[in-house]
Amino acid sequence: MKKPPFIQLAFFFILFSAGALATQAYMPDLKKQLKDTYTTLKSNPEPAIPLEKPQPKKLELPTPRIILPIPEGLITKEYDKHLFAGENNGFGLIENESQFKKLIEEEKLELLNQGAGYEVMALTHSHPYITPYSKIVLEGIGQSFQTLTDSNSFFTITSVTRTPEQQNSLKKRNRNATSGISSHSYGVSFDISYIRFNGKKGGNRDARKKLEMILNEFQESNKIFFIKERKQSCYHVTVR
Repeated sequence: MKKPPFIQLAFFFILFSAGALATQAYMPDLKKQLKDTYTTLKSNPEPAIPLEKPQPKKLELPTPRIILPIPEGLITKEYDKHLFAGENNGFGLIENESQFKKLIEEEKLELLNQGAGYEVMALTHSHPYITPYSKIVLEGIGQSFQTLTDSNSFFTITSVTRTPEQQNSLKKRNRNATSGISSHSYGVSFDISYIRFNGKKGGNRDARKKLEMILNEFQESNKIFFIKERKQSCYHVTVR
């Protein structure tokens, strides 16, 4: 193999030395540049992009209620308790259709259609609206009913809120309807049929017994008053 001439070796050595010197001369500047860049990034970090965490749904709890004791000597019959509860609960007597519609617009009355454990039949002499708290109590009764029976069982609401005019009209048709002011005219009362369960009219002793057990428990816990109306085959319920 022929060796490269001395001049070529010398030229290569000179180029290599020059490159090494240039690199050595450039390294301090490169180190300084990297150091300055690091210092800048450290003192002025880019804002981190916040991760959007799902916000938990706010649980709206009903406003705690003060249960007024029944004054001694005021109650002369069982139905007086319902009138007392109506007068001291809700928004006062709903005197006419105009006031009734205004309460709906102000969201002081809520629509009843159907829910867990209950349905509302087609109404002719009352409106399917009730105060928000009364609806909460009704839904509690419905859920309790399904717990004692099964998840598909339901009872039927046959009457809800009536104006005095509707009450008088009902009185002409039904002699058993209350004369004068009814607790239904305060938006806190409803009637539950005890002969209609799961959309069928007829006797259901087991369902009726469990429903009455639930109503008794709600009454003992000061949530409602209820009367068993035999002529109308319903429980008249007023929320306290």
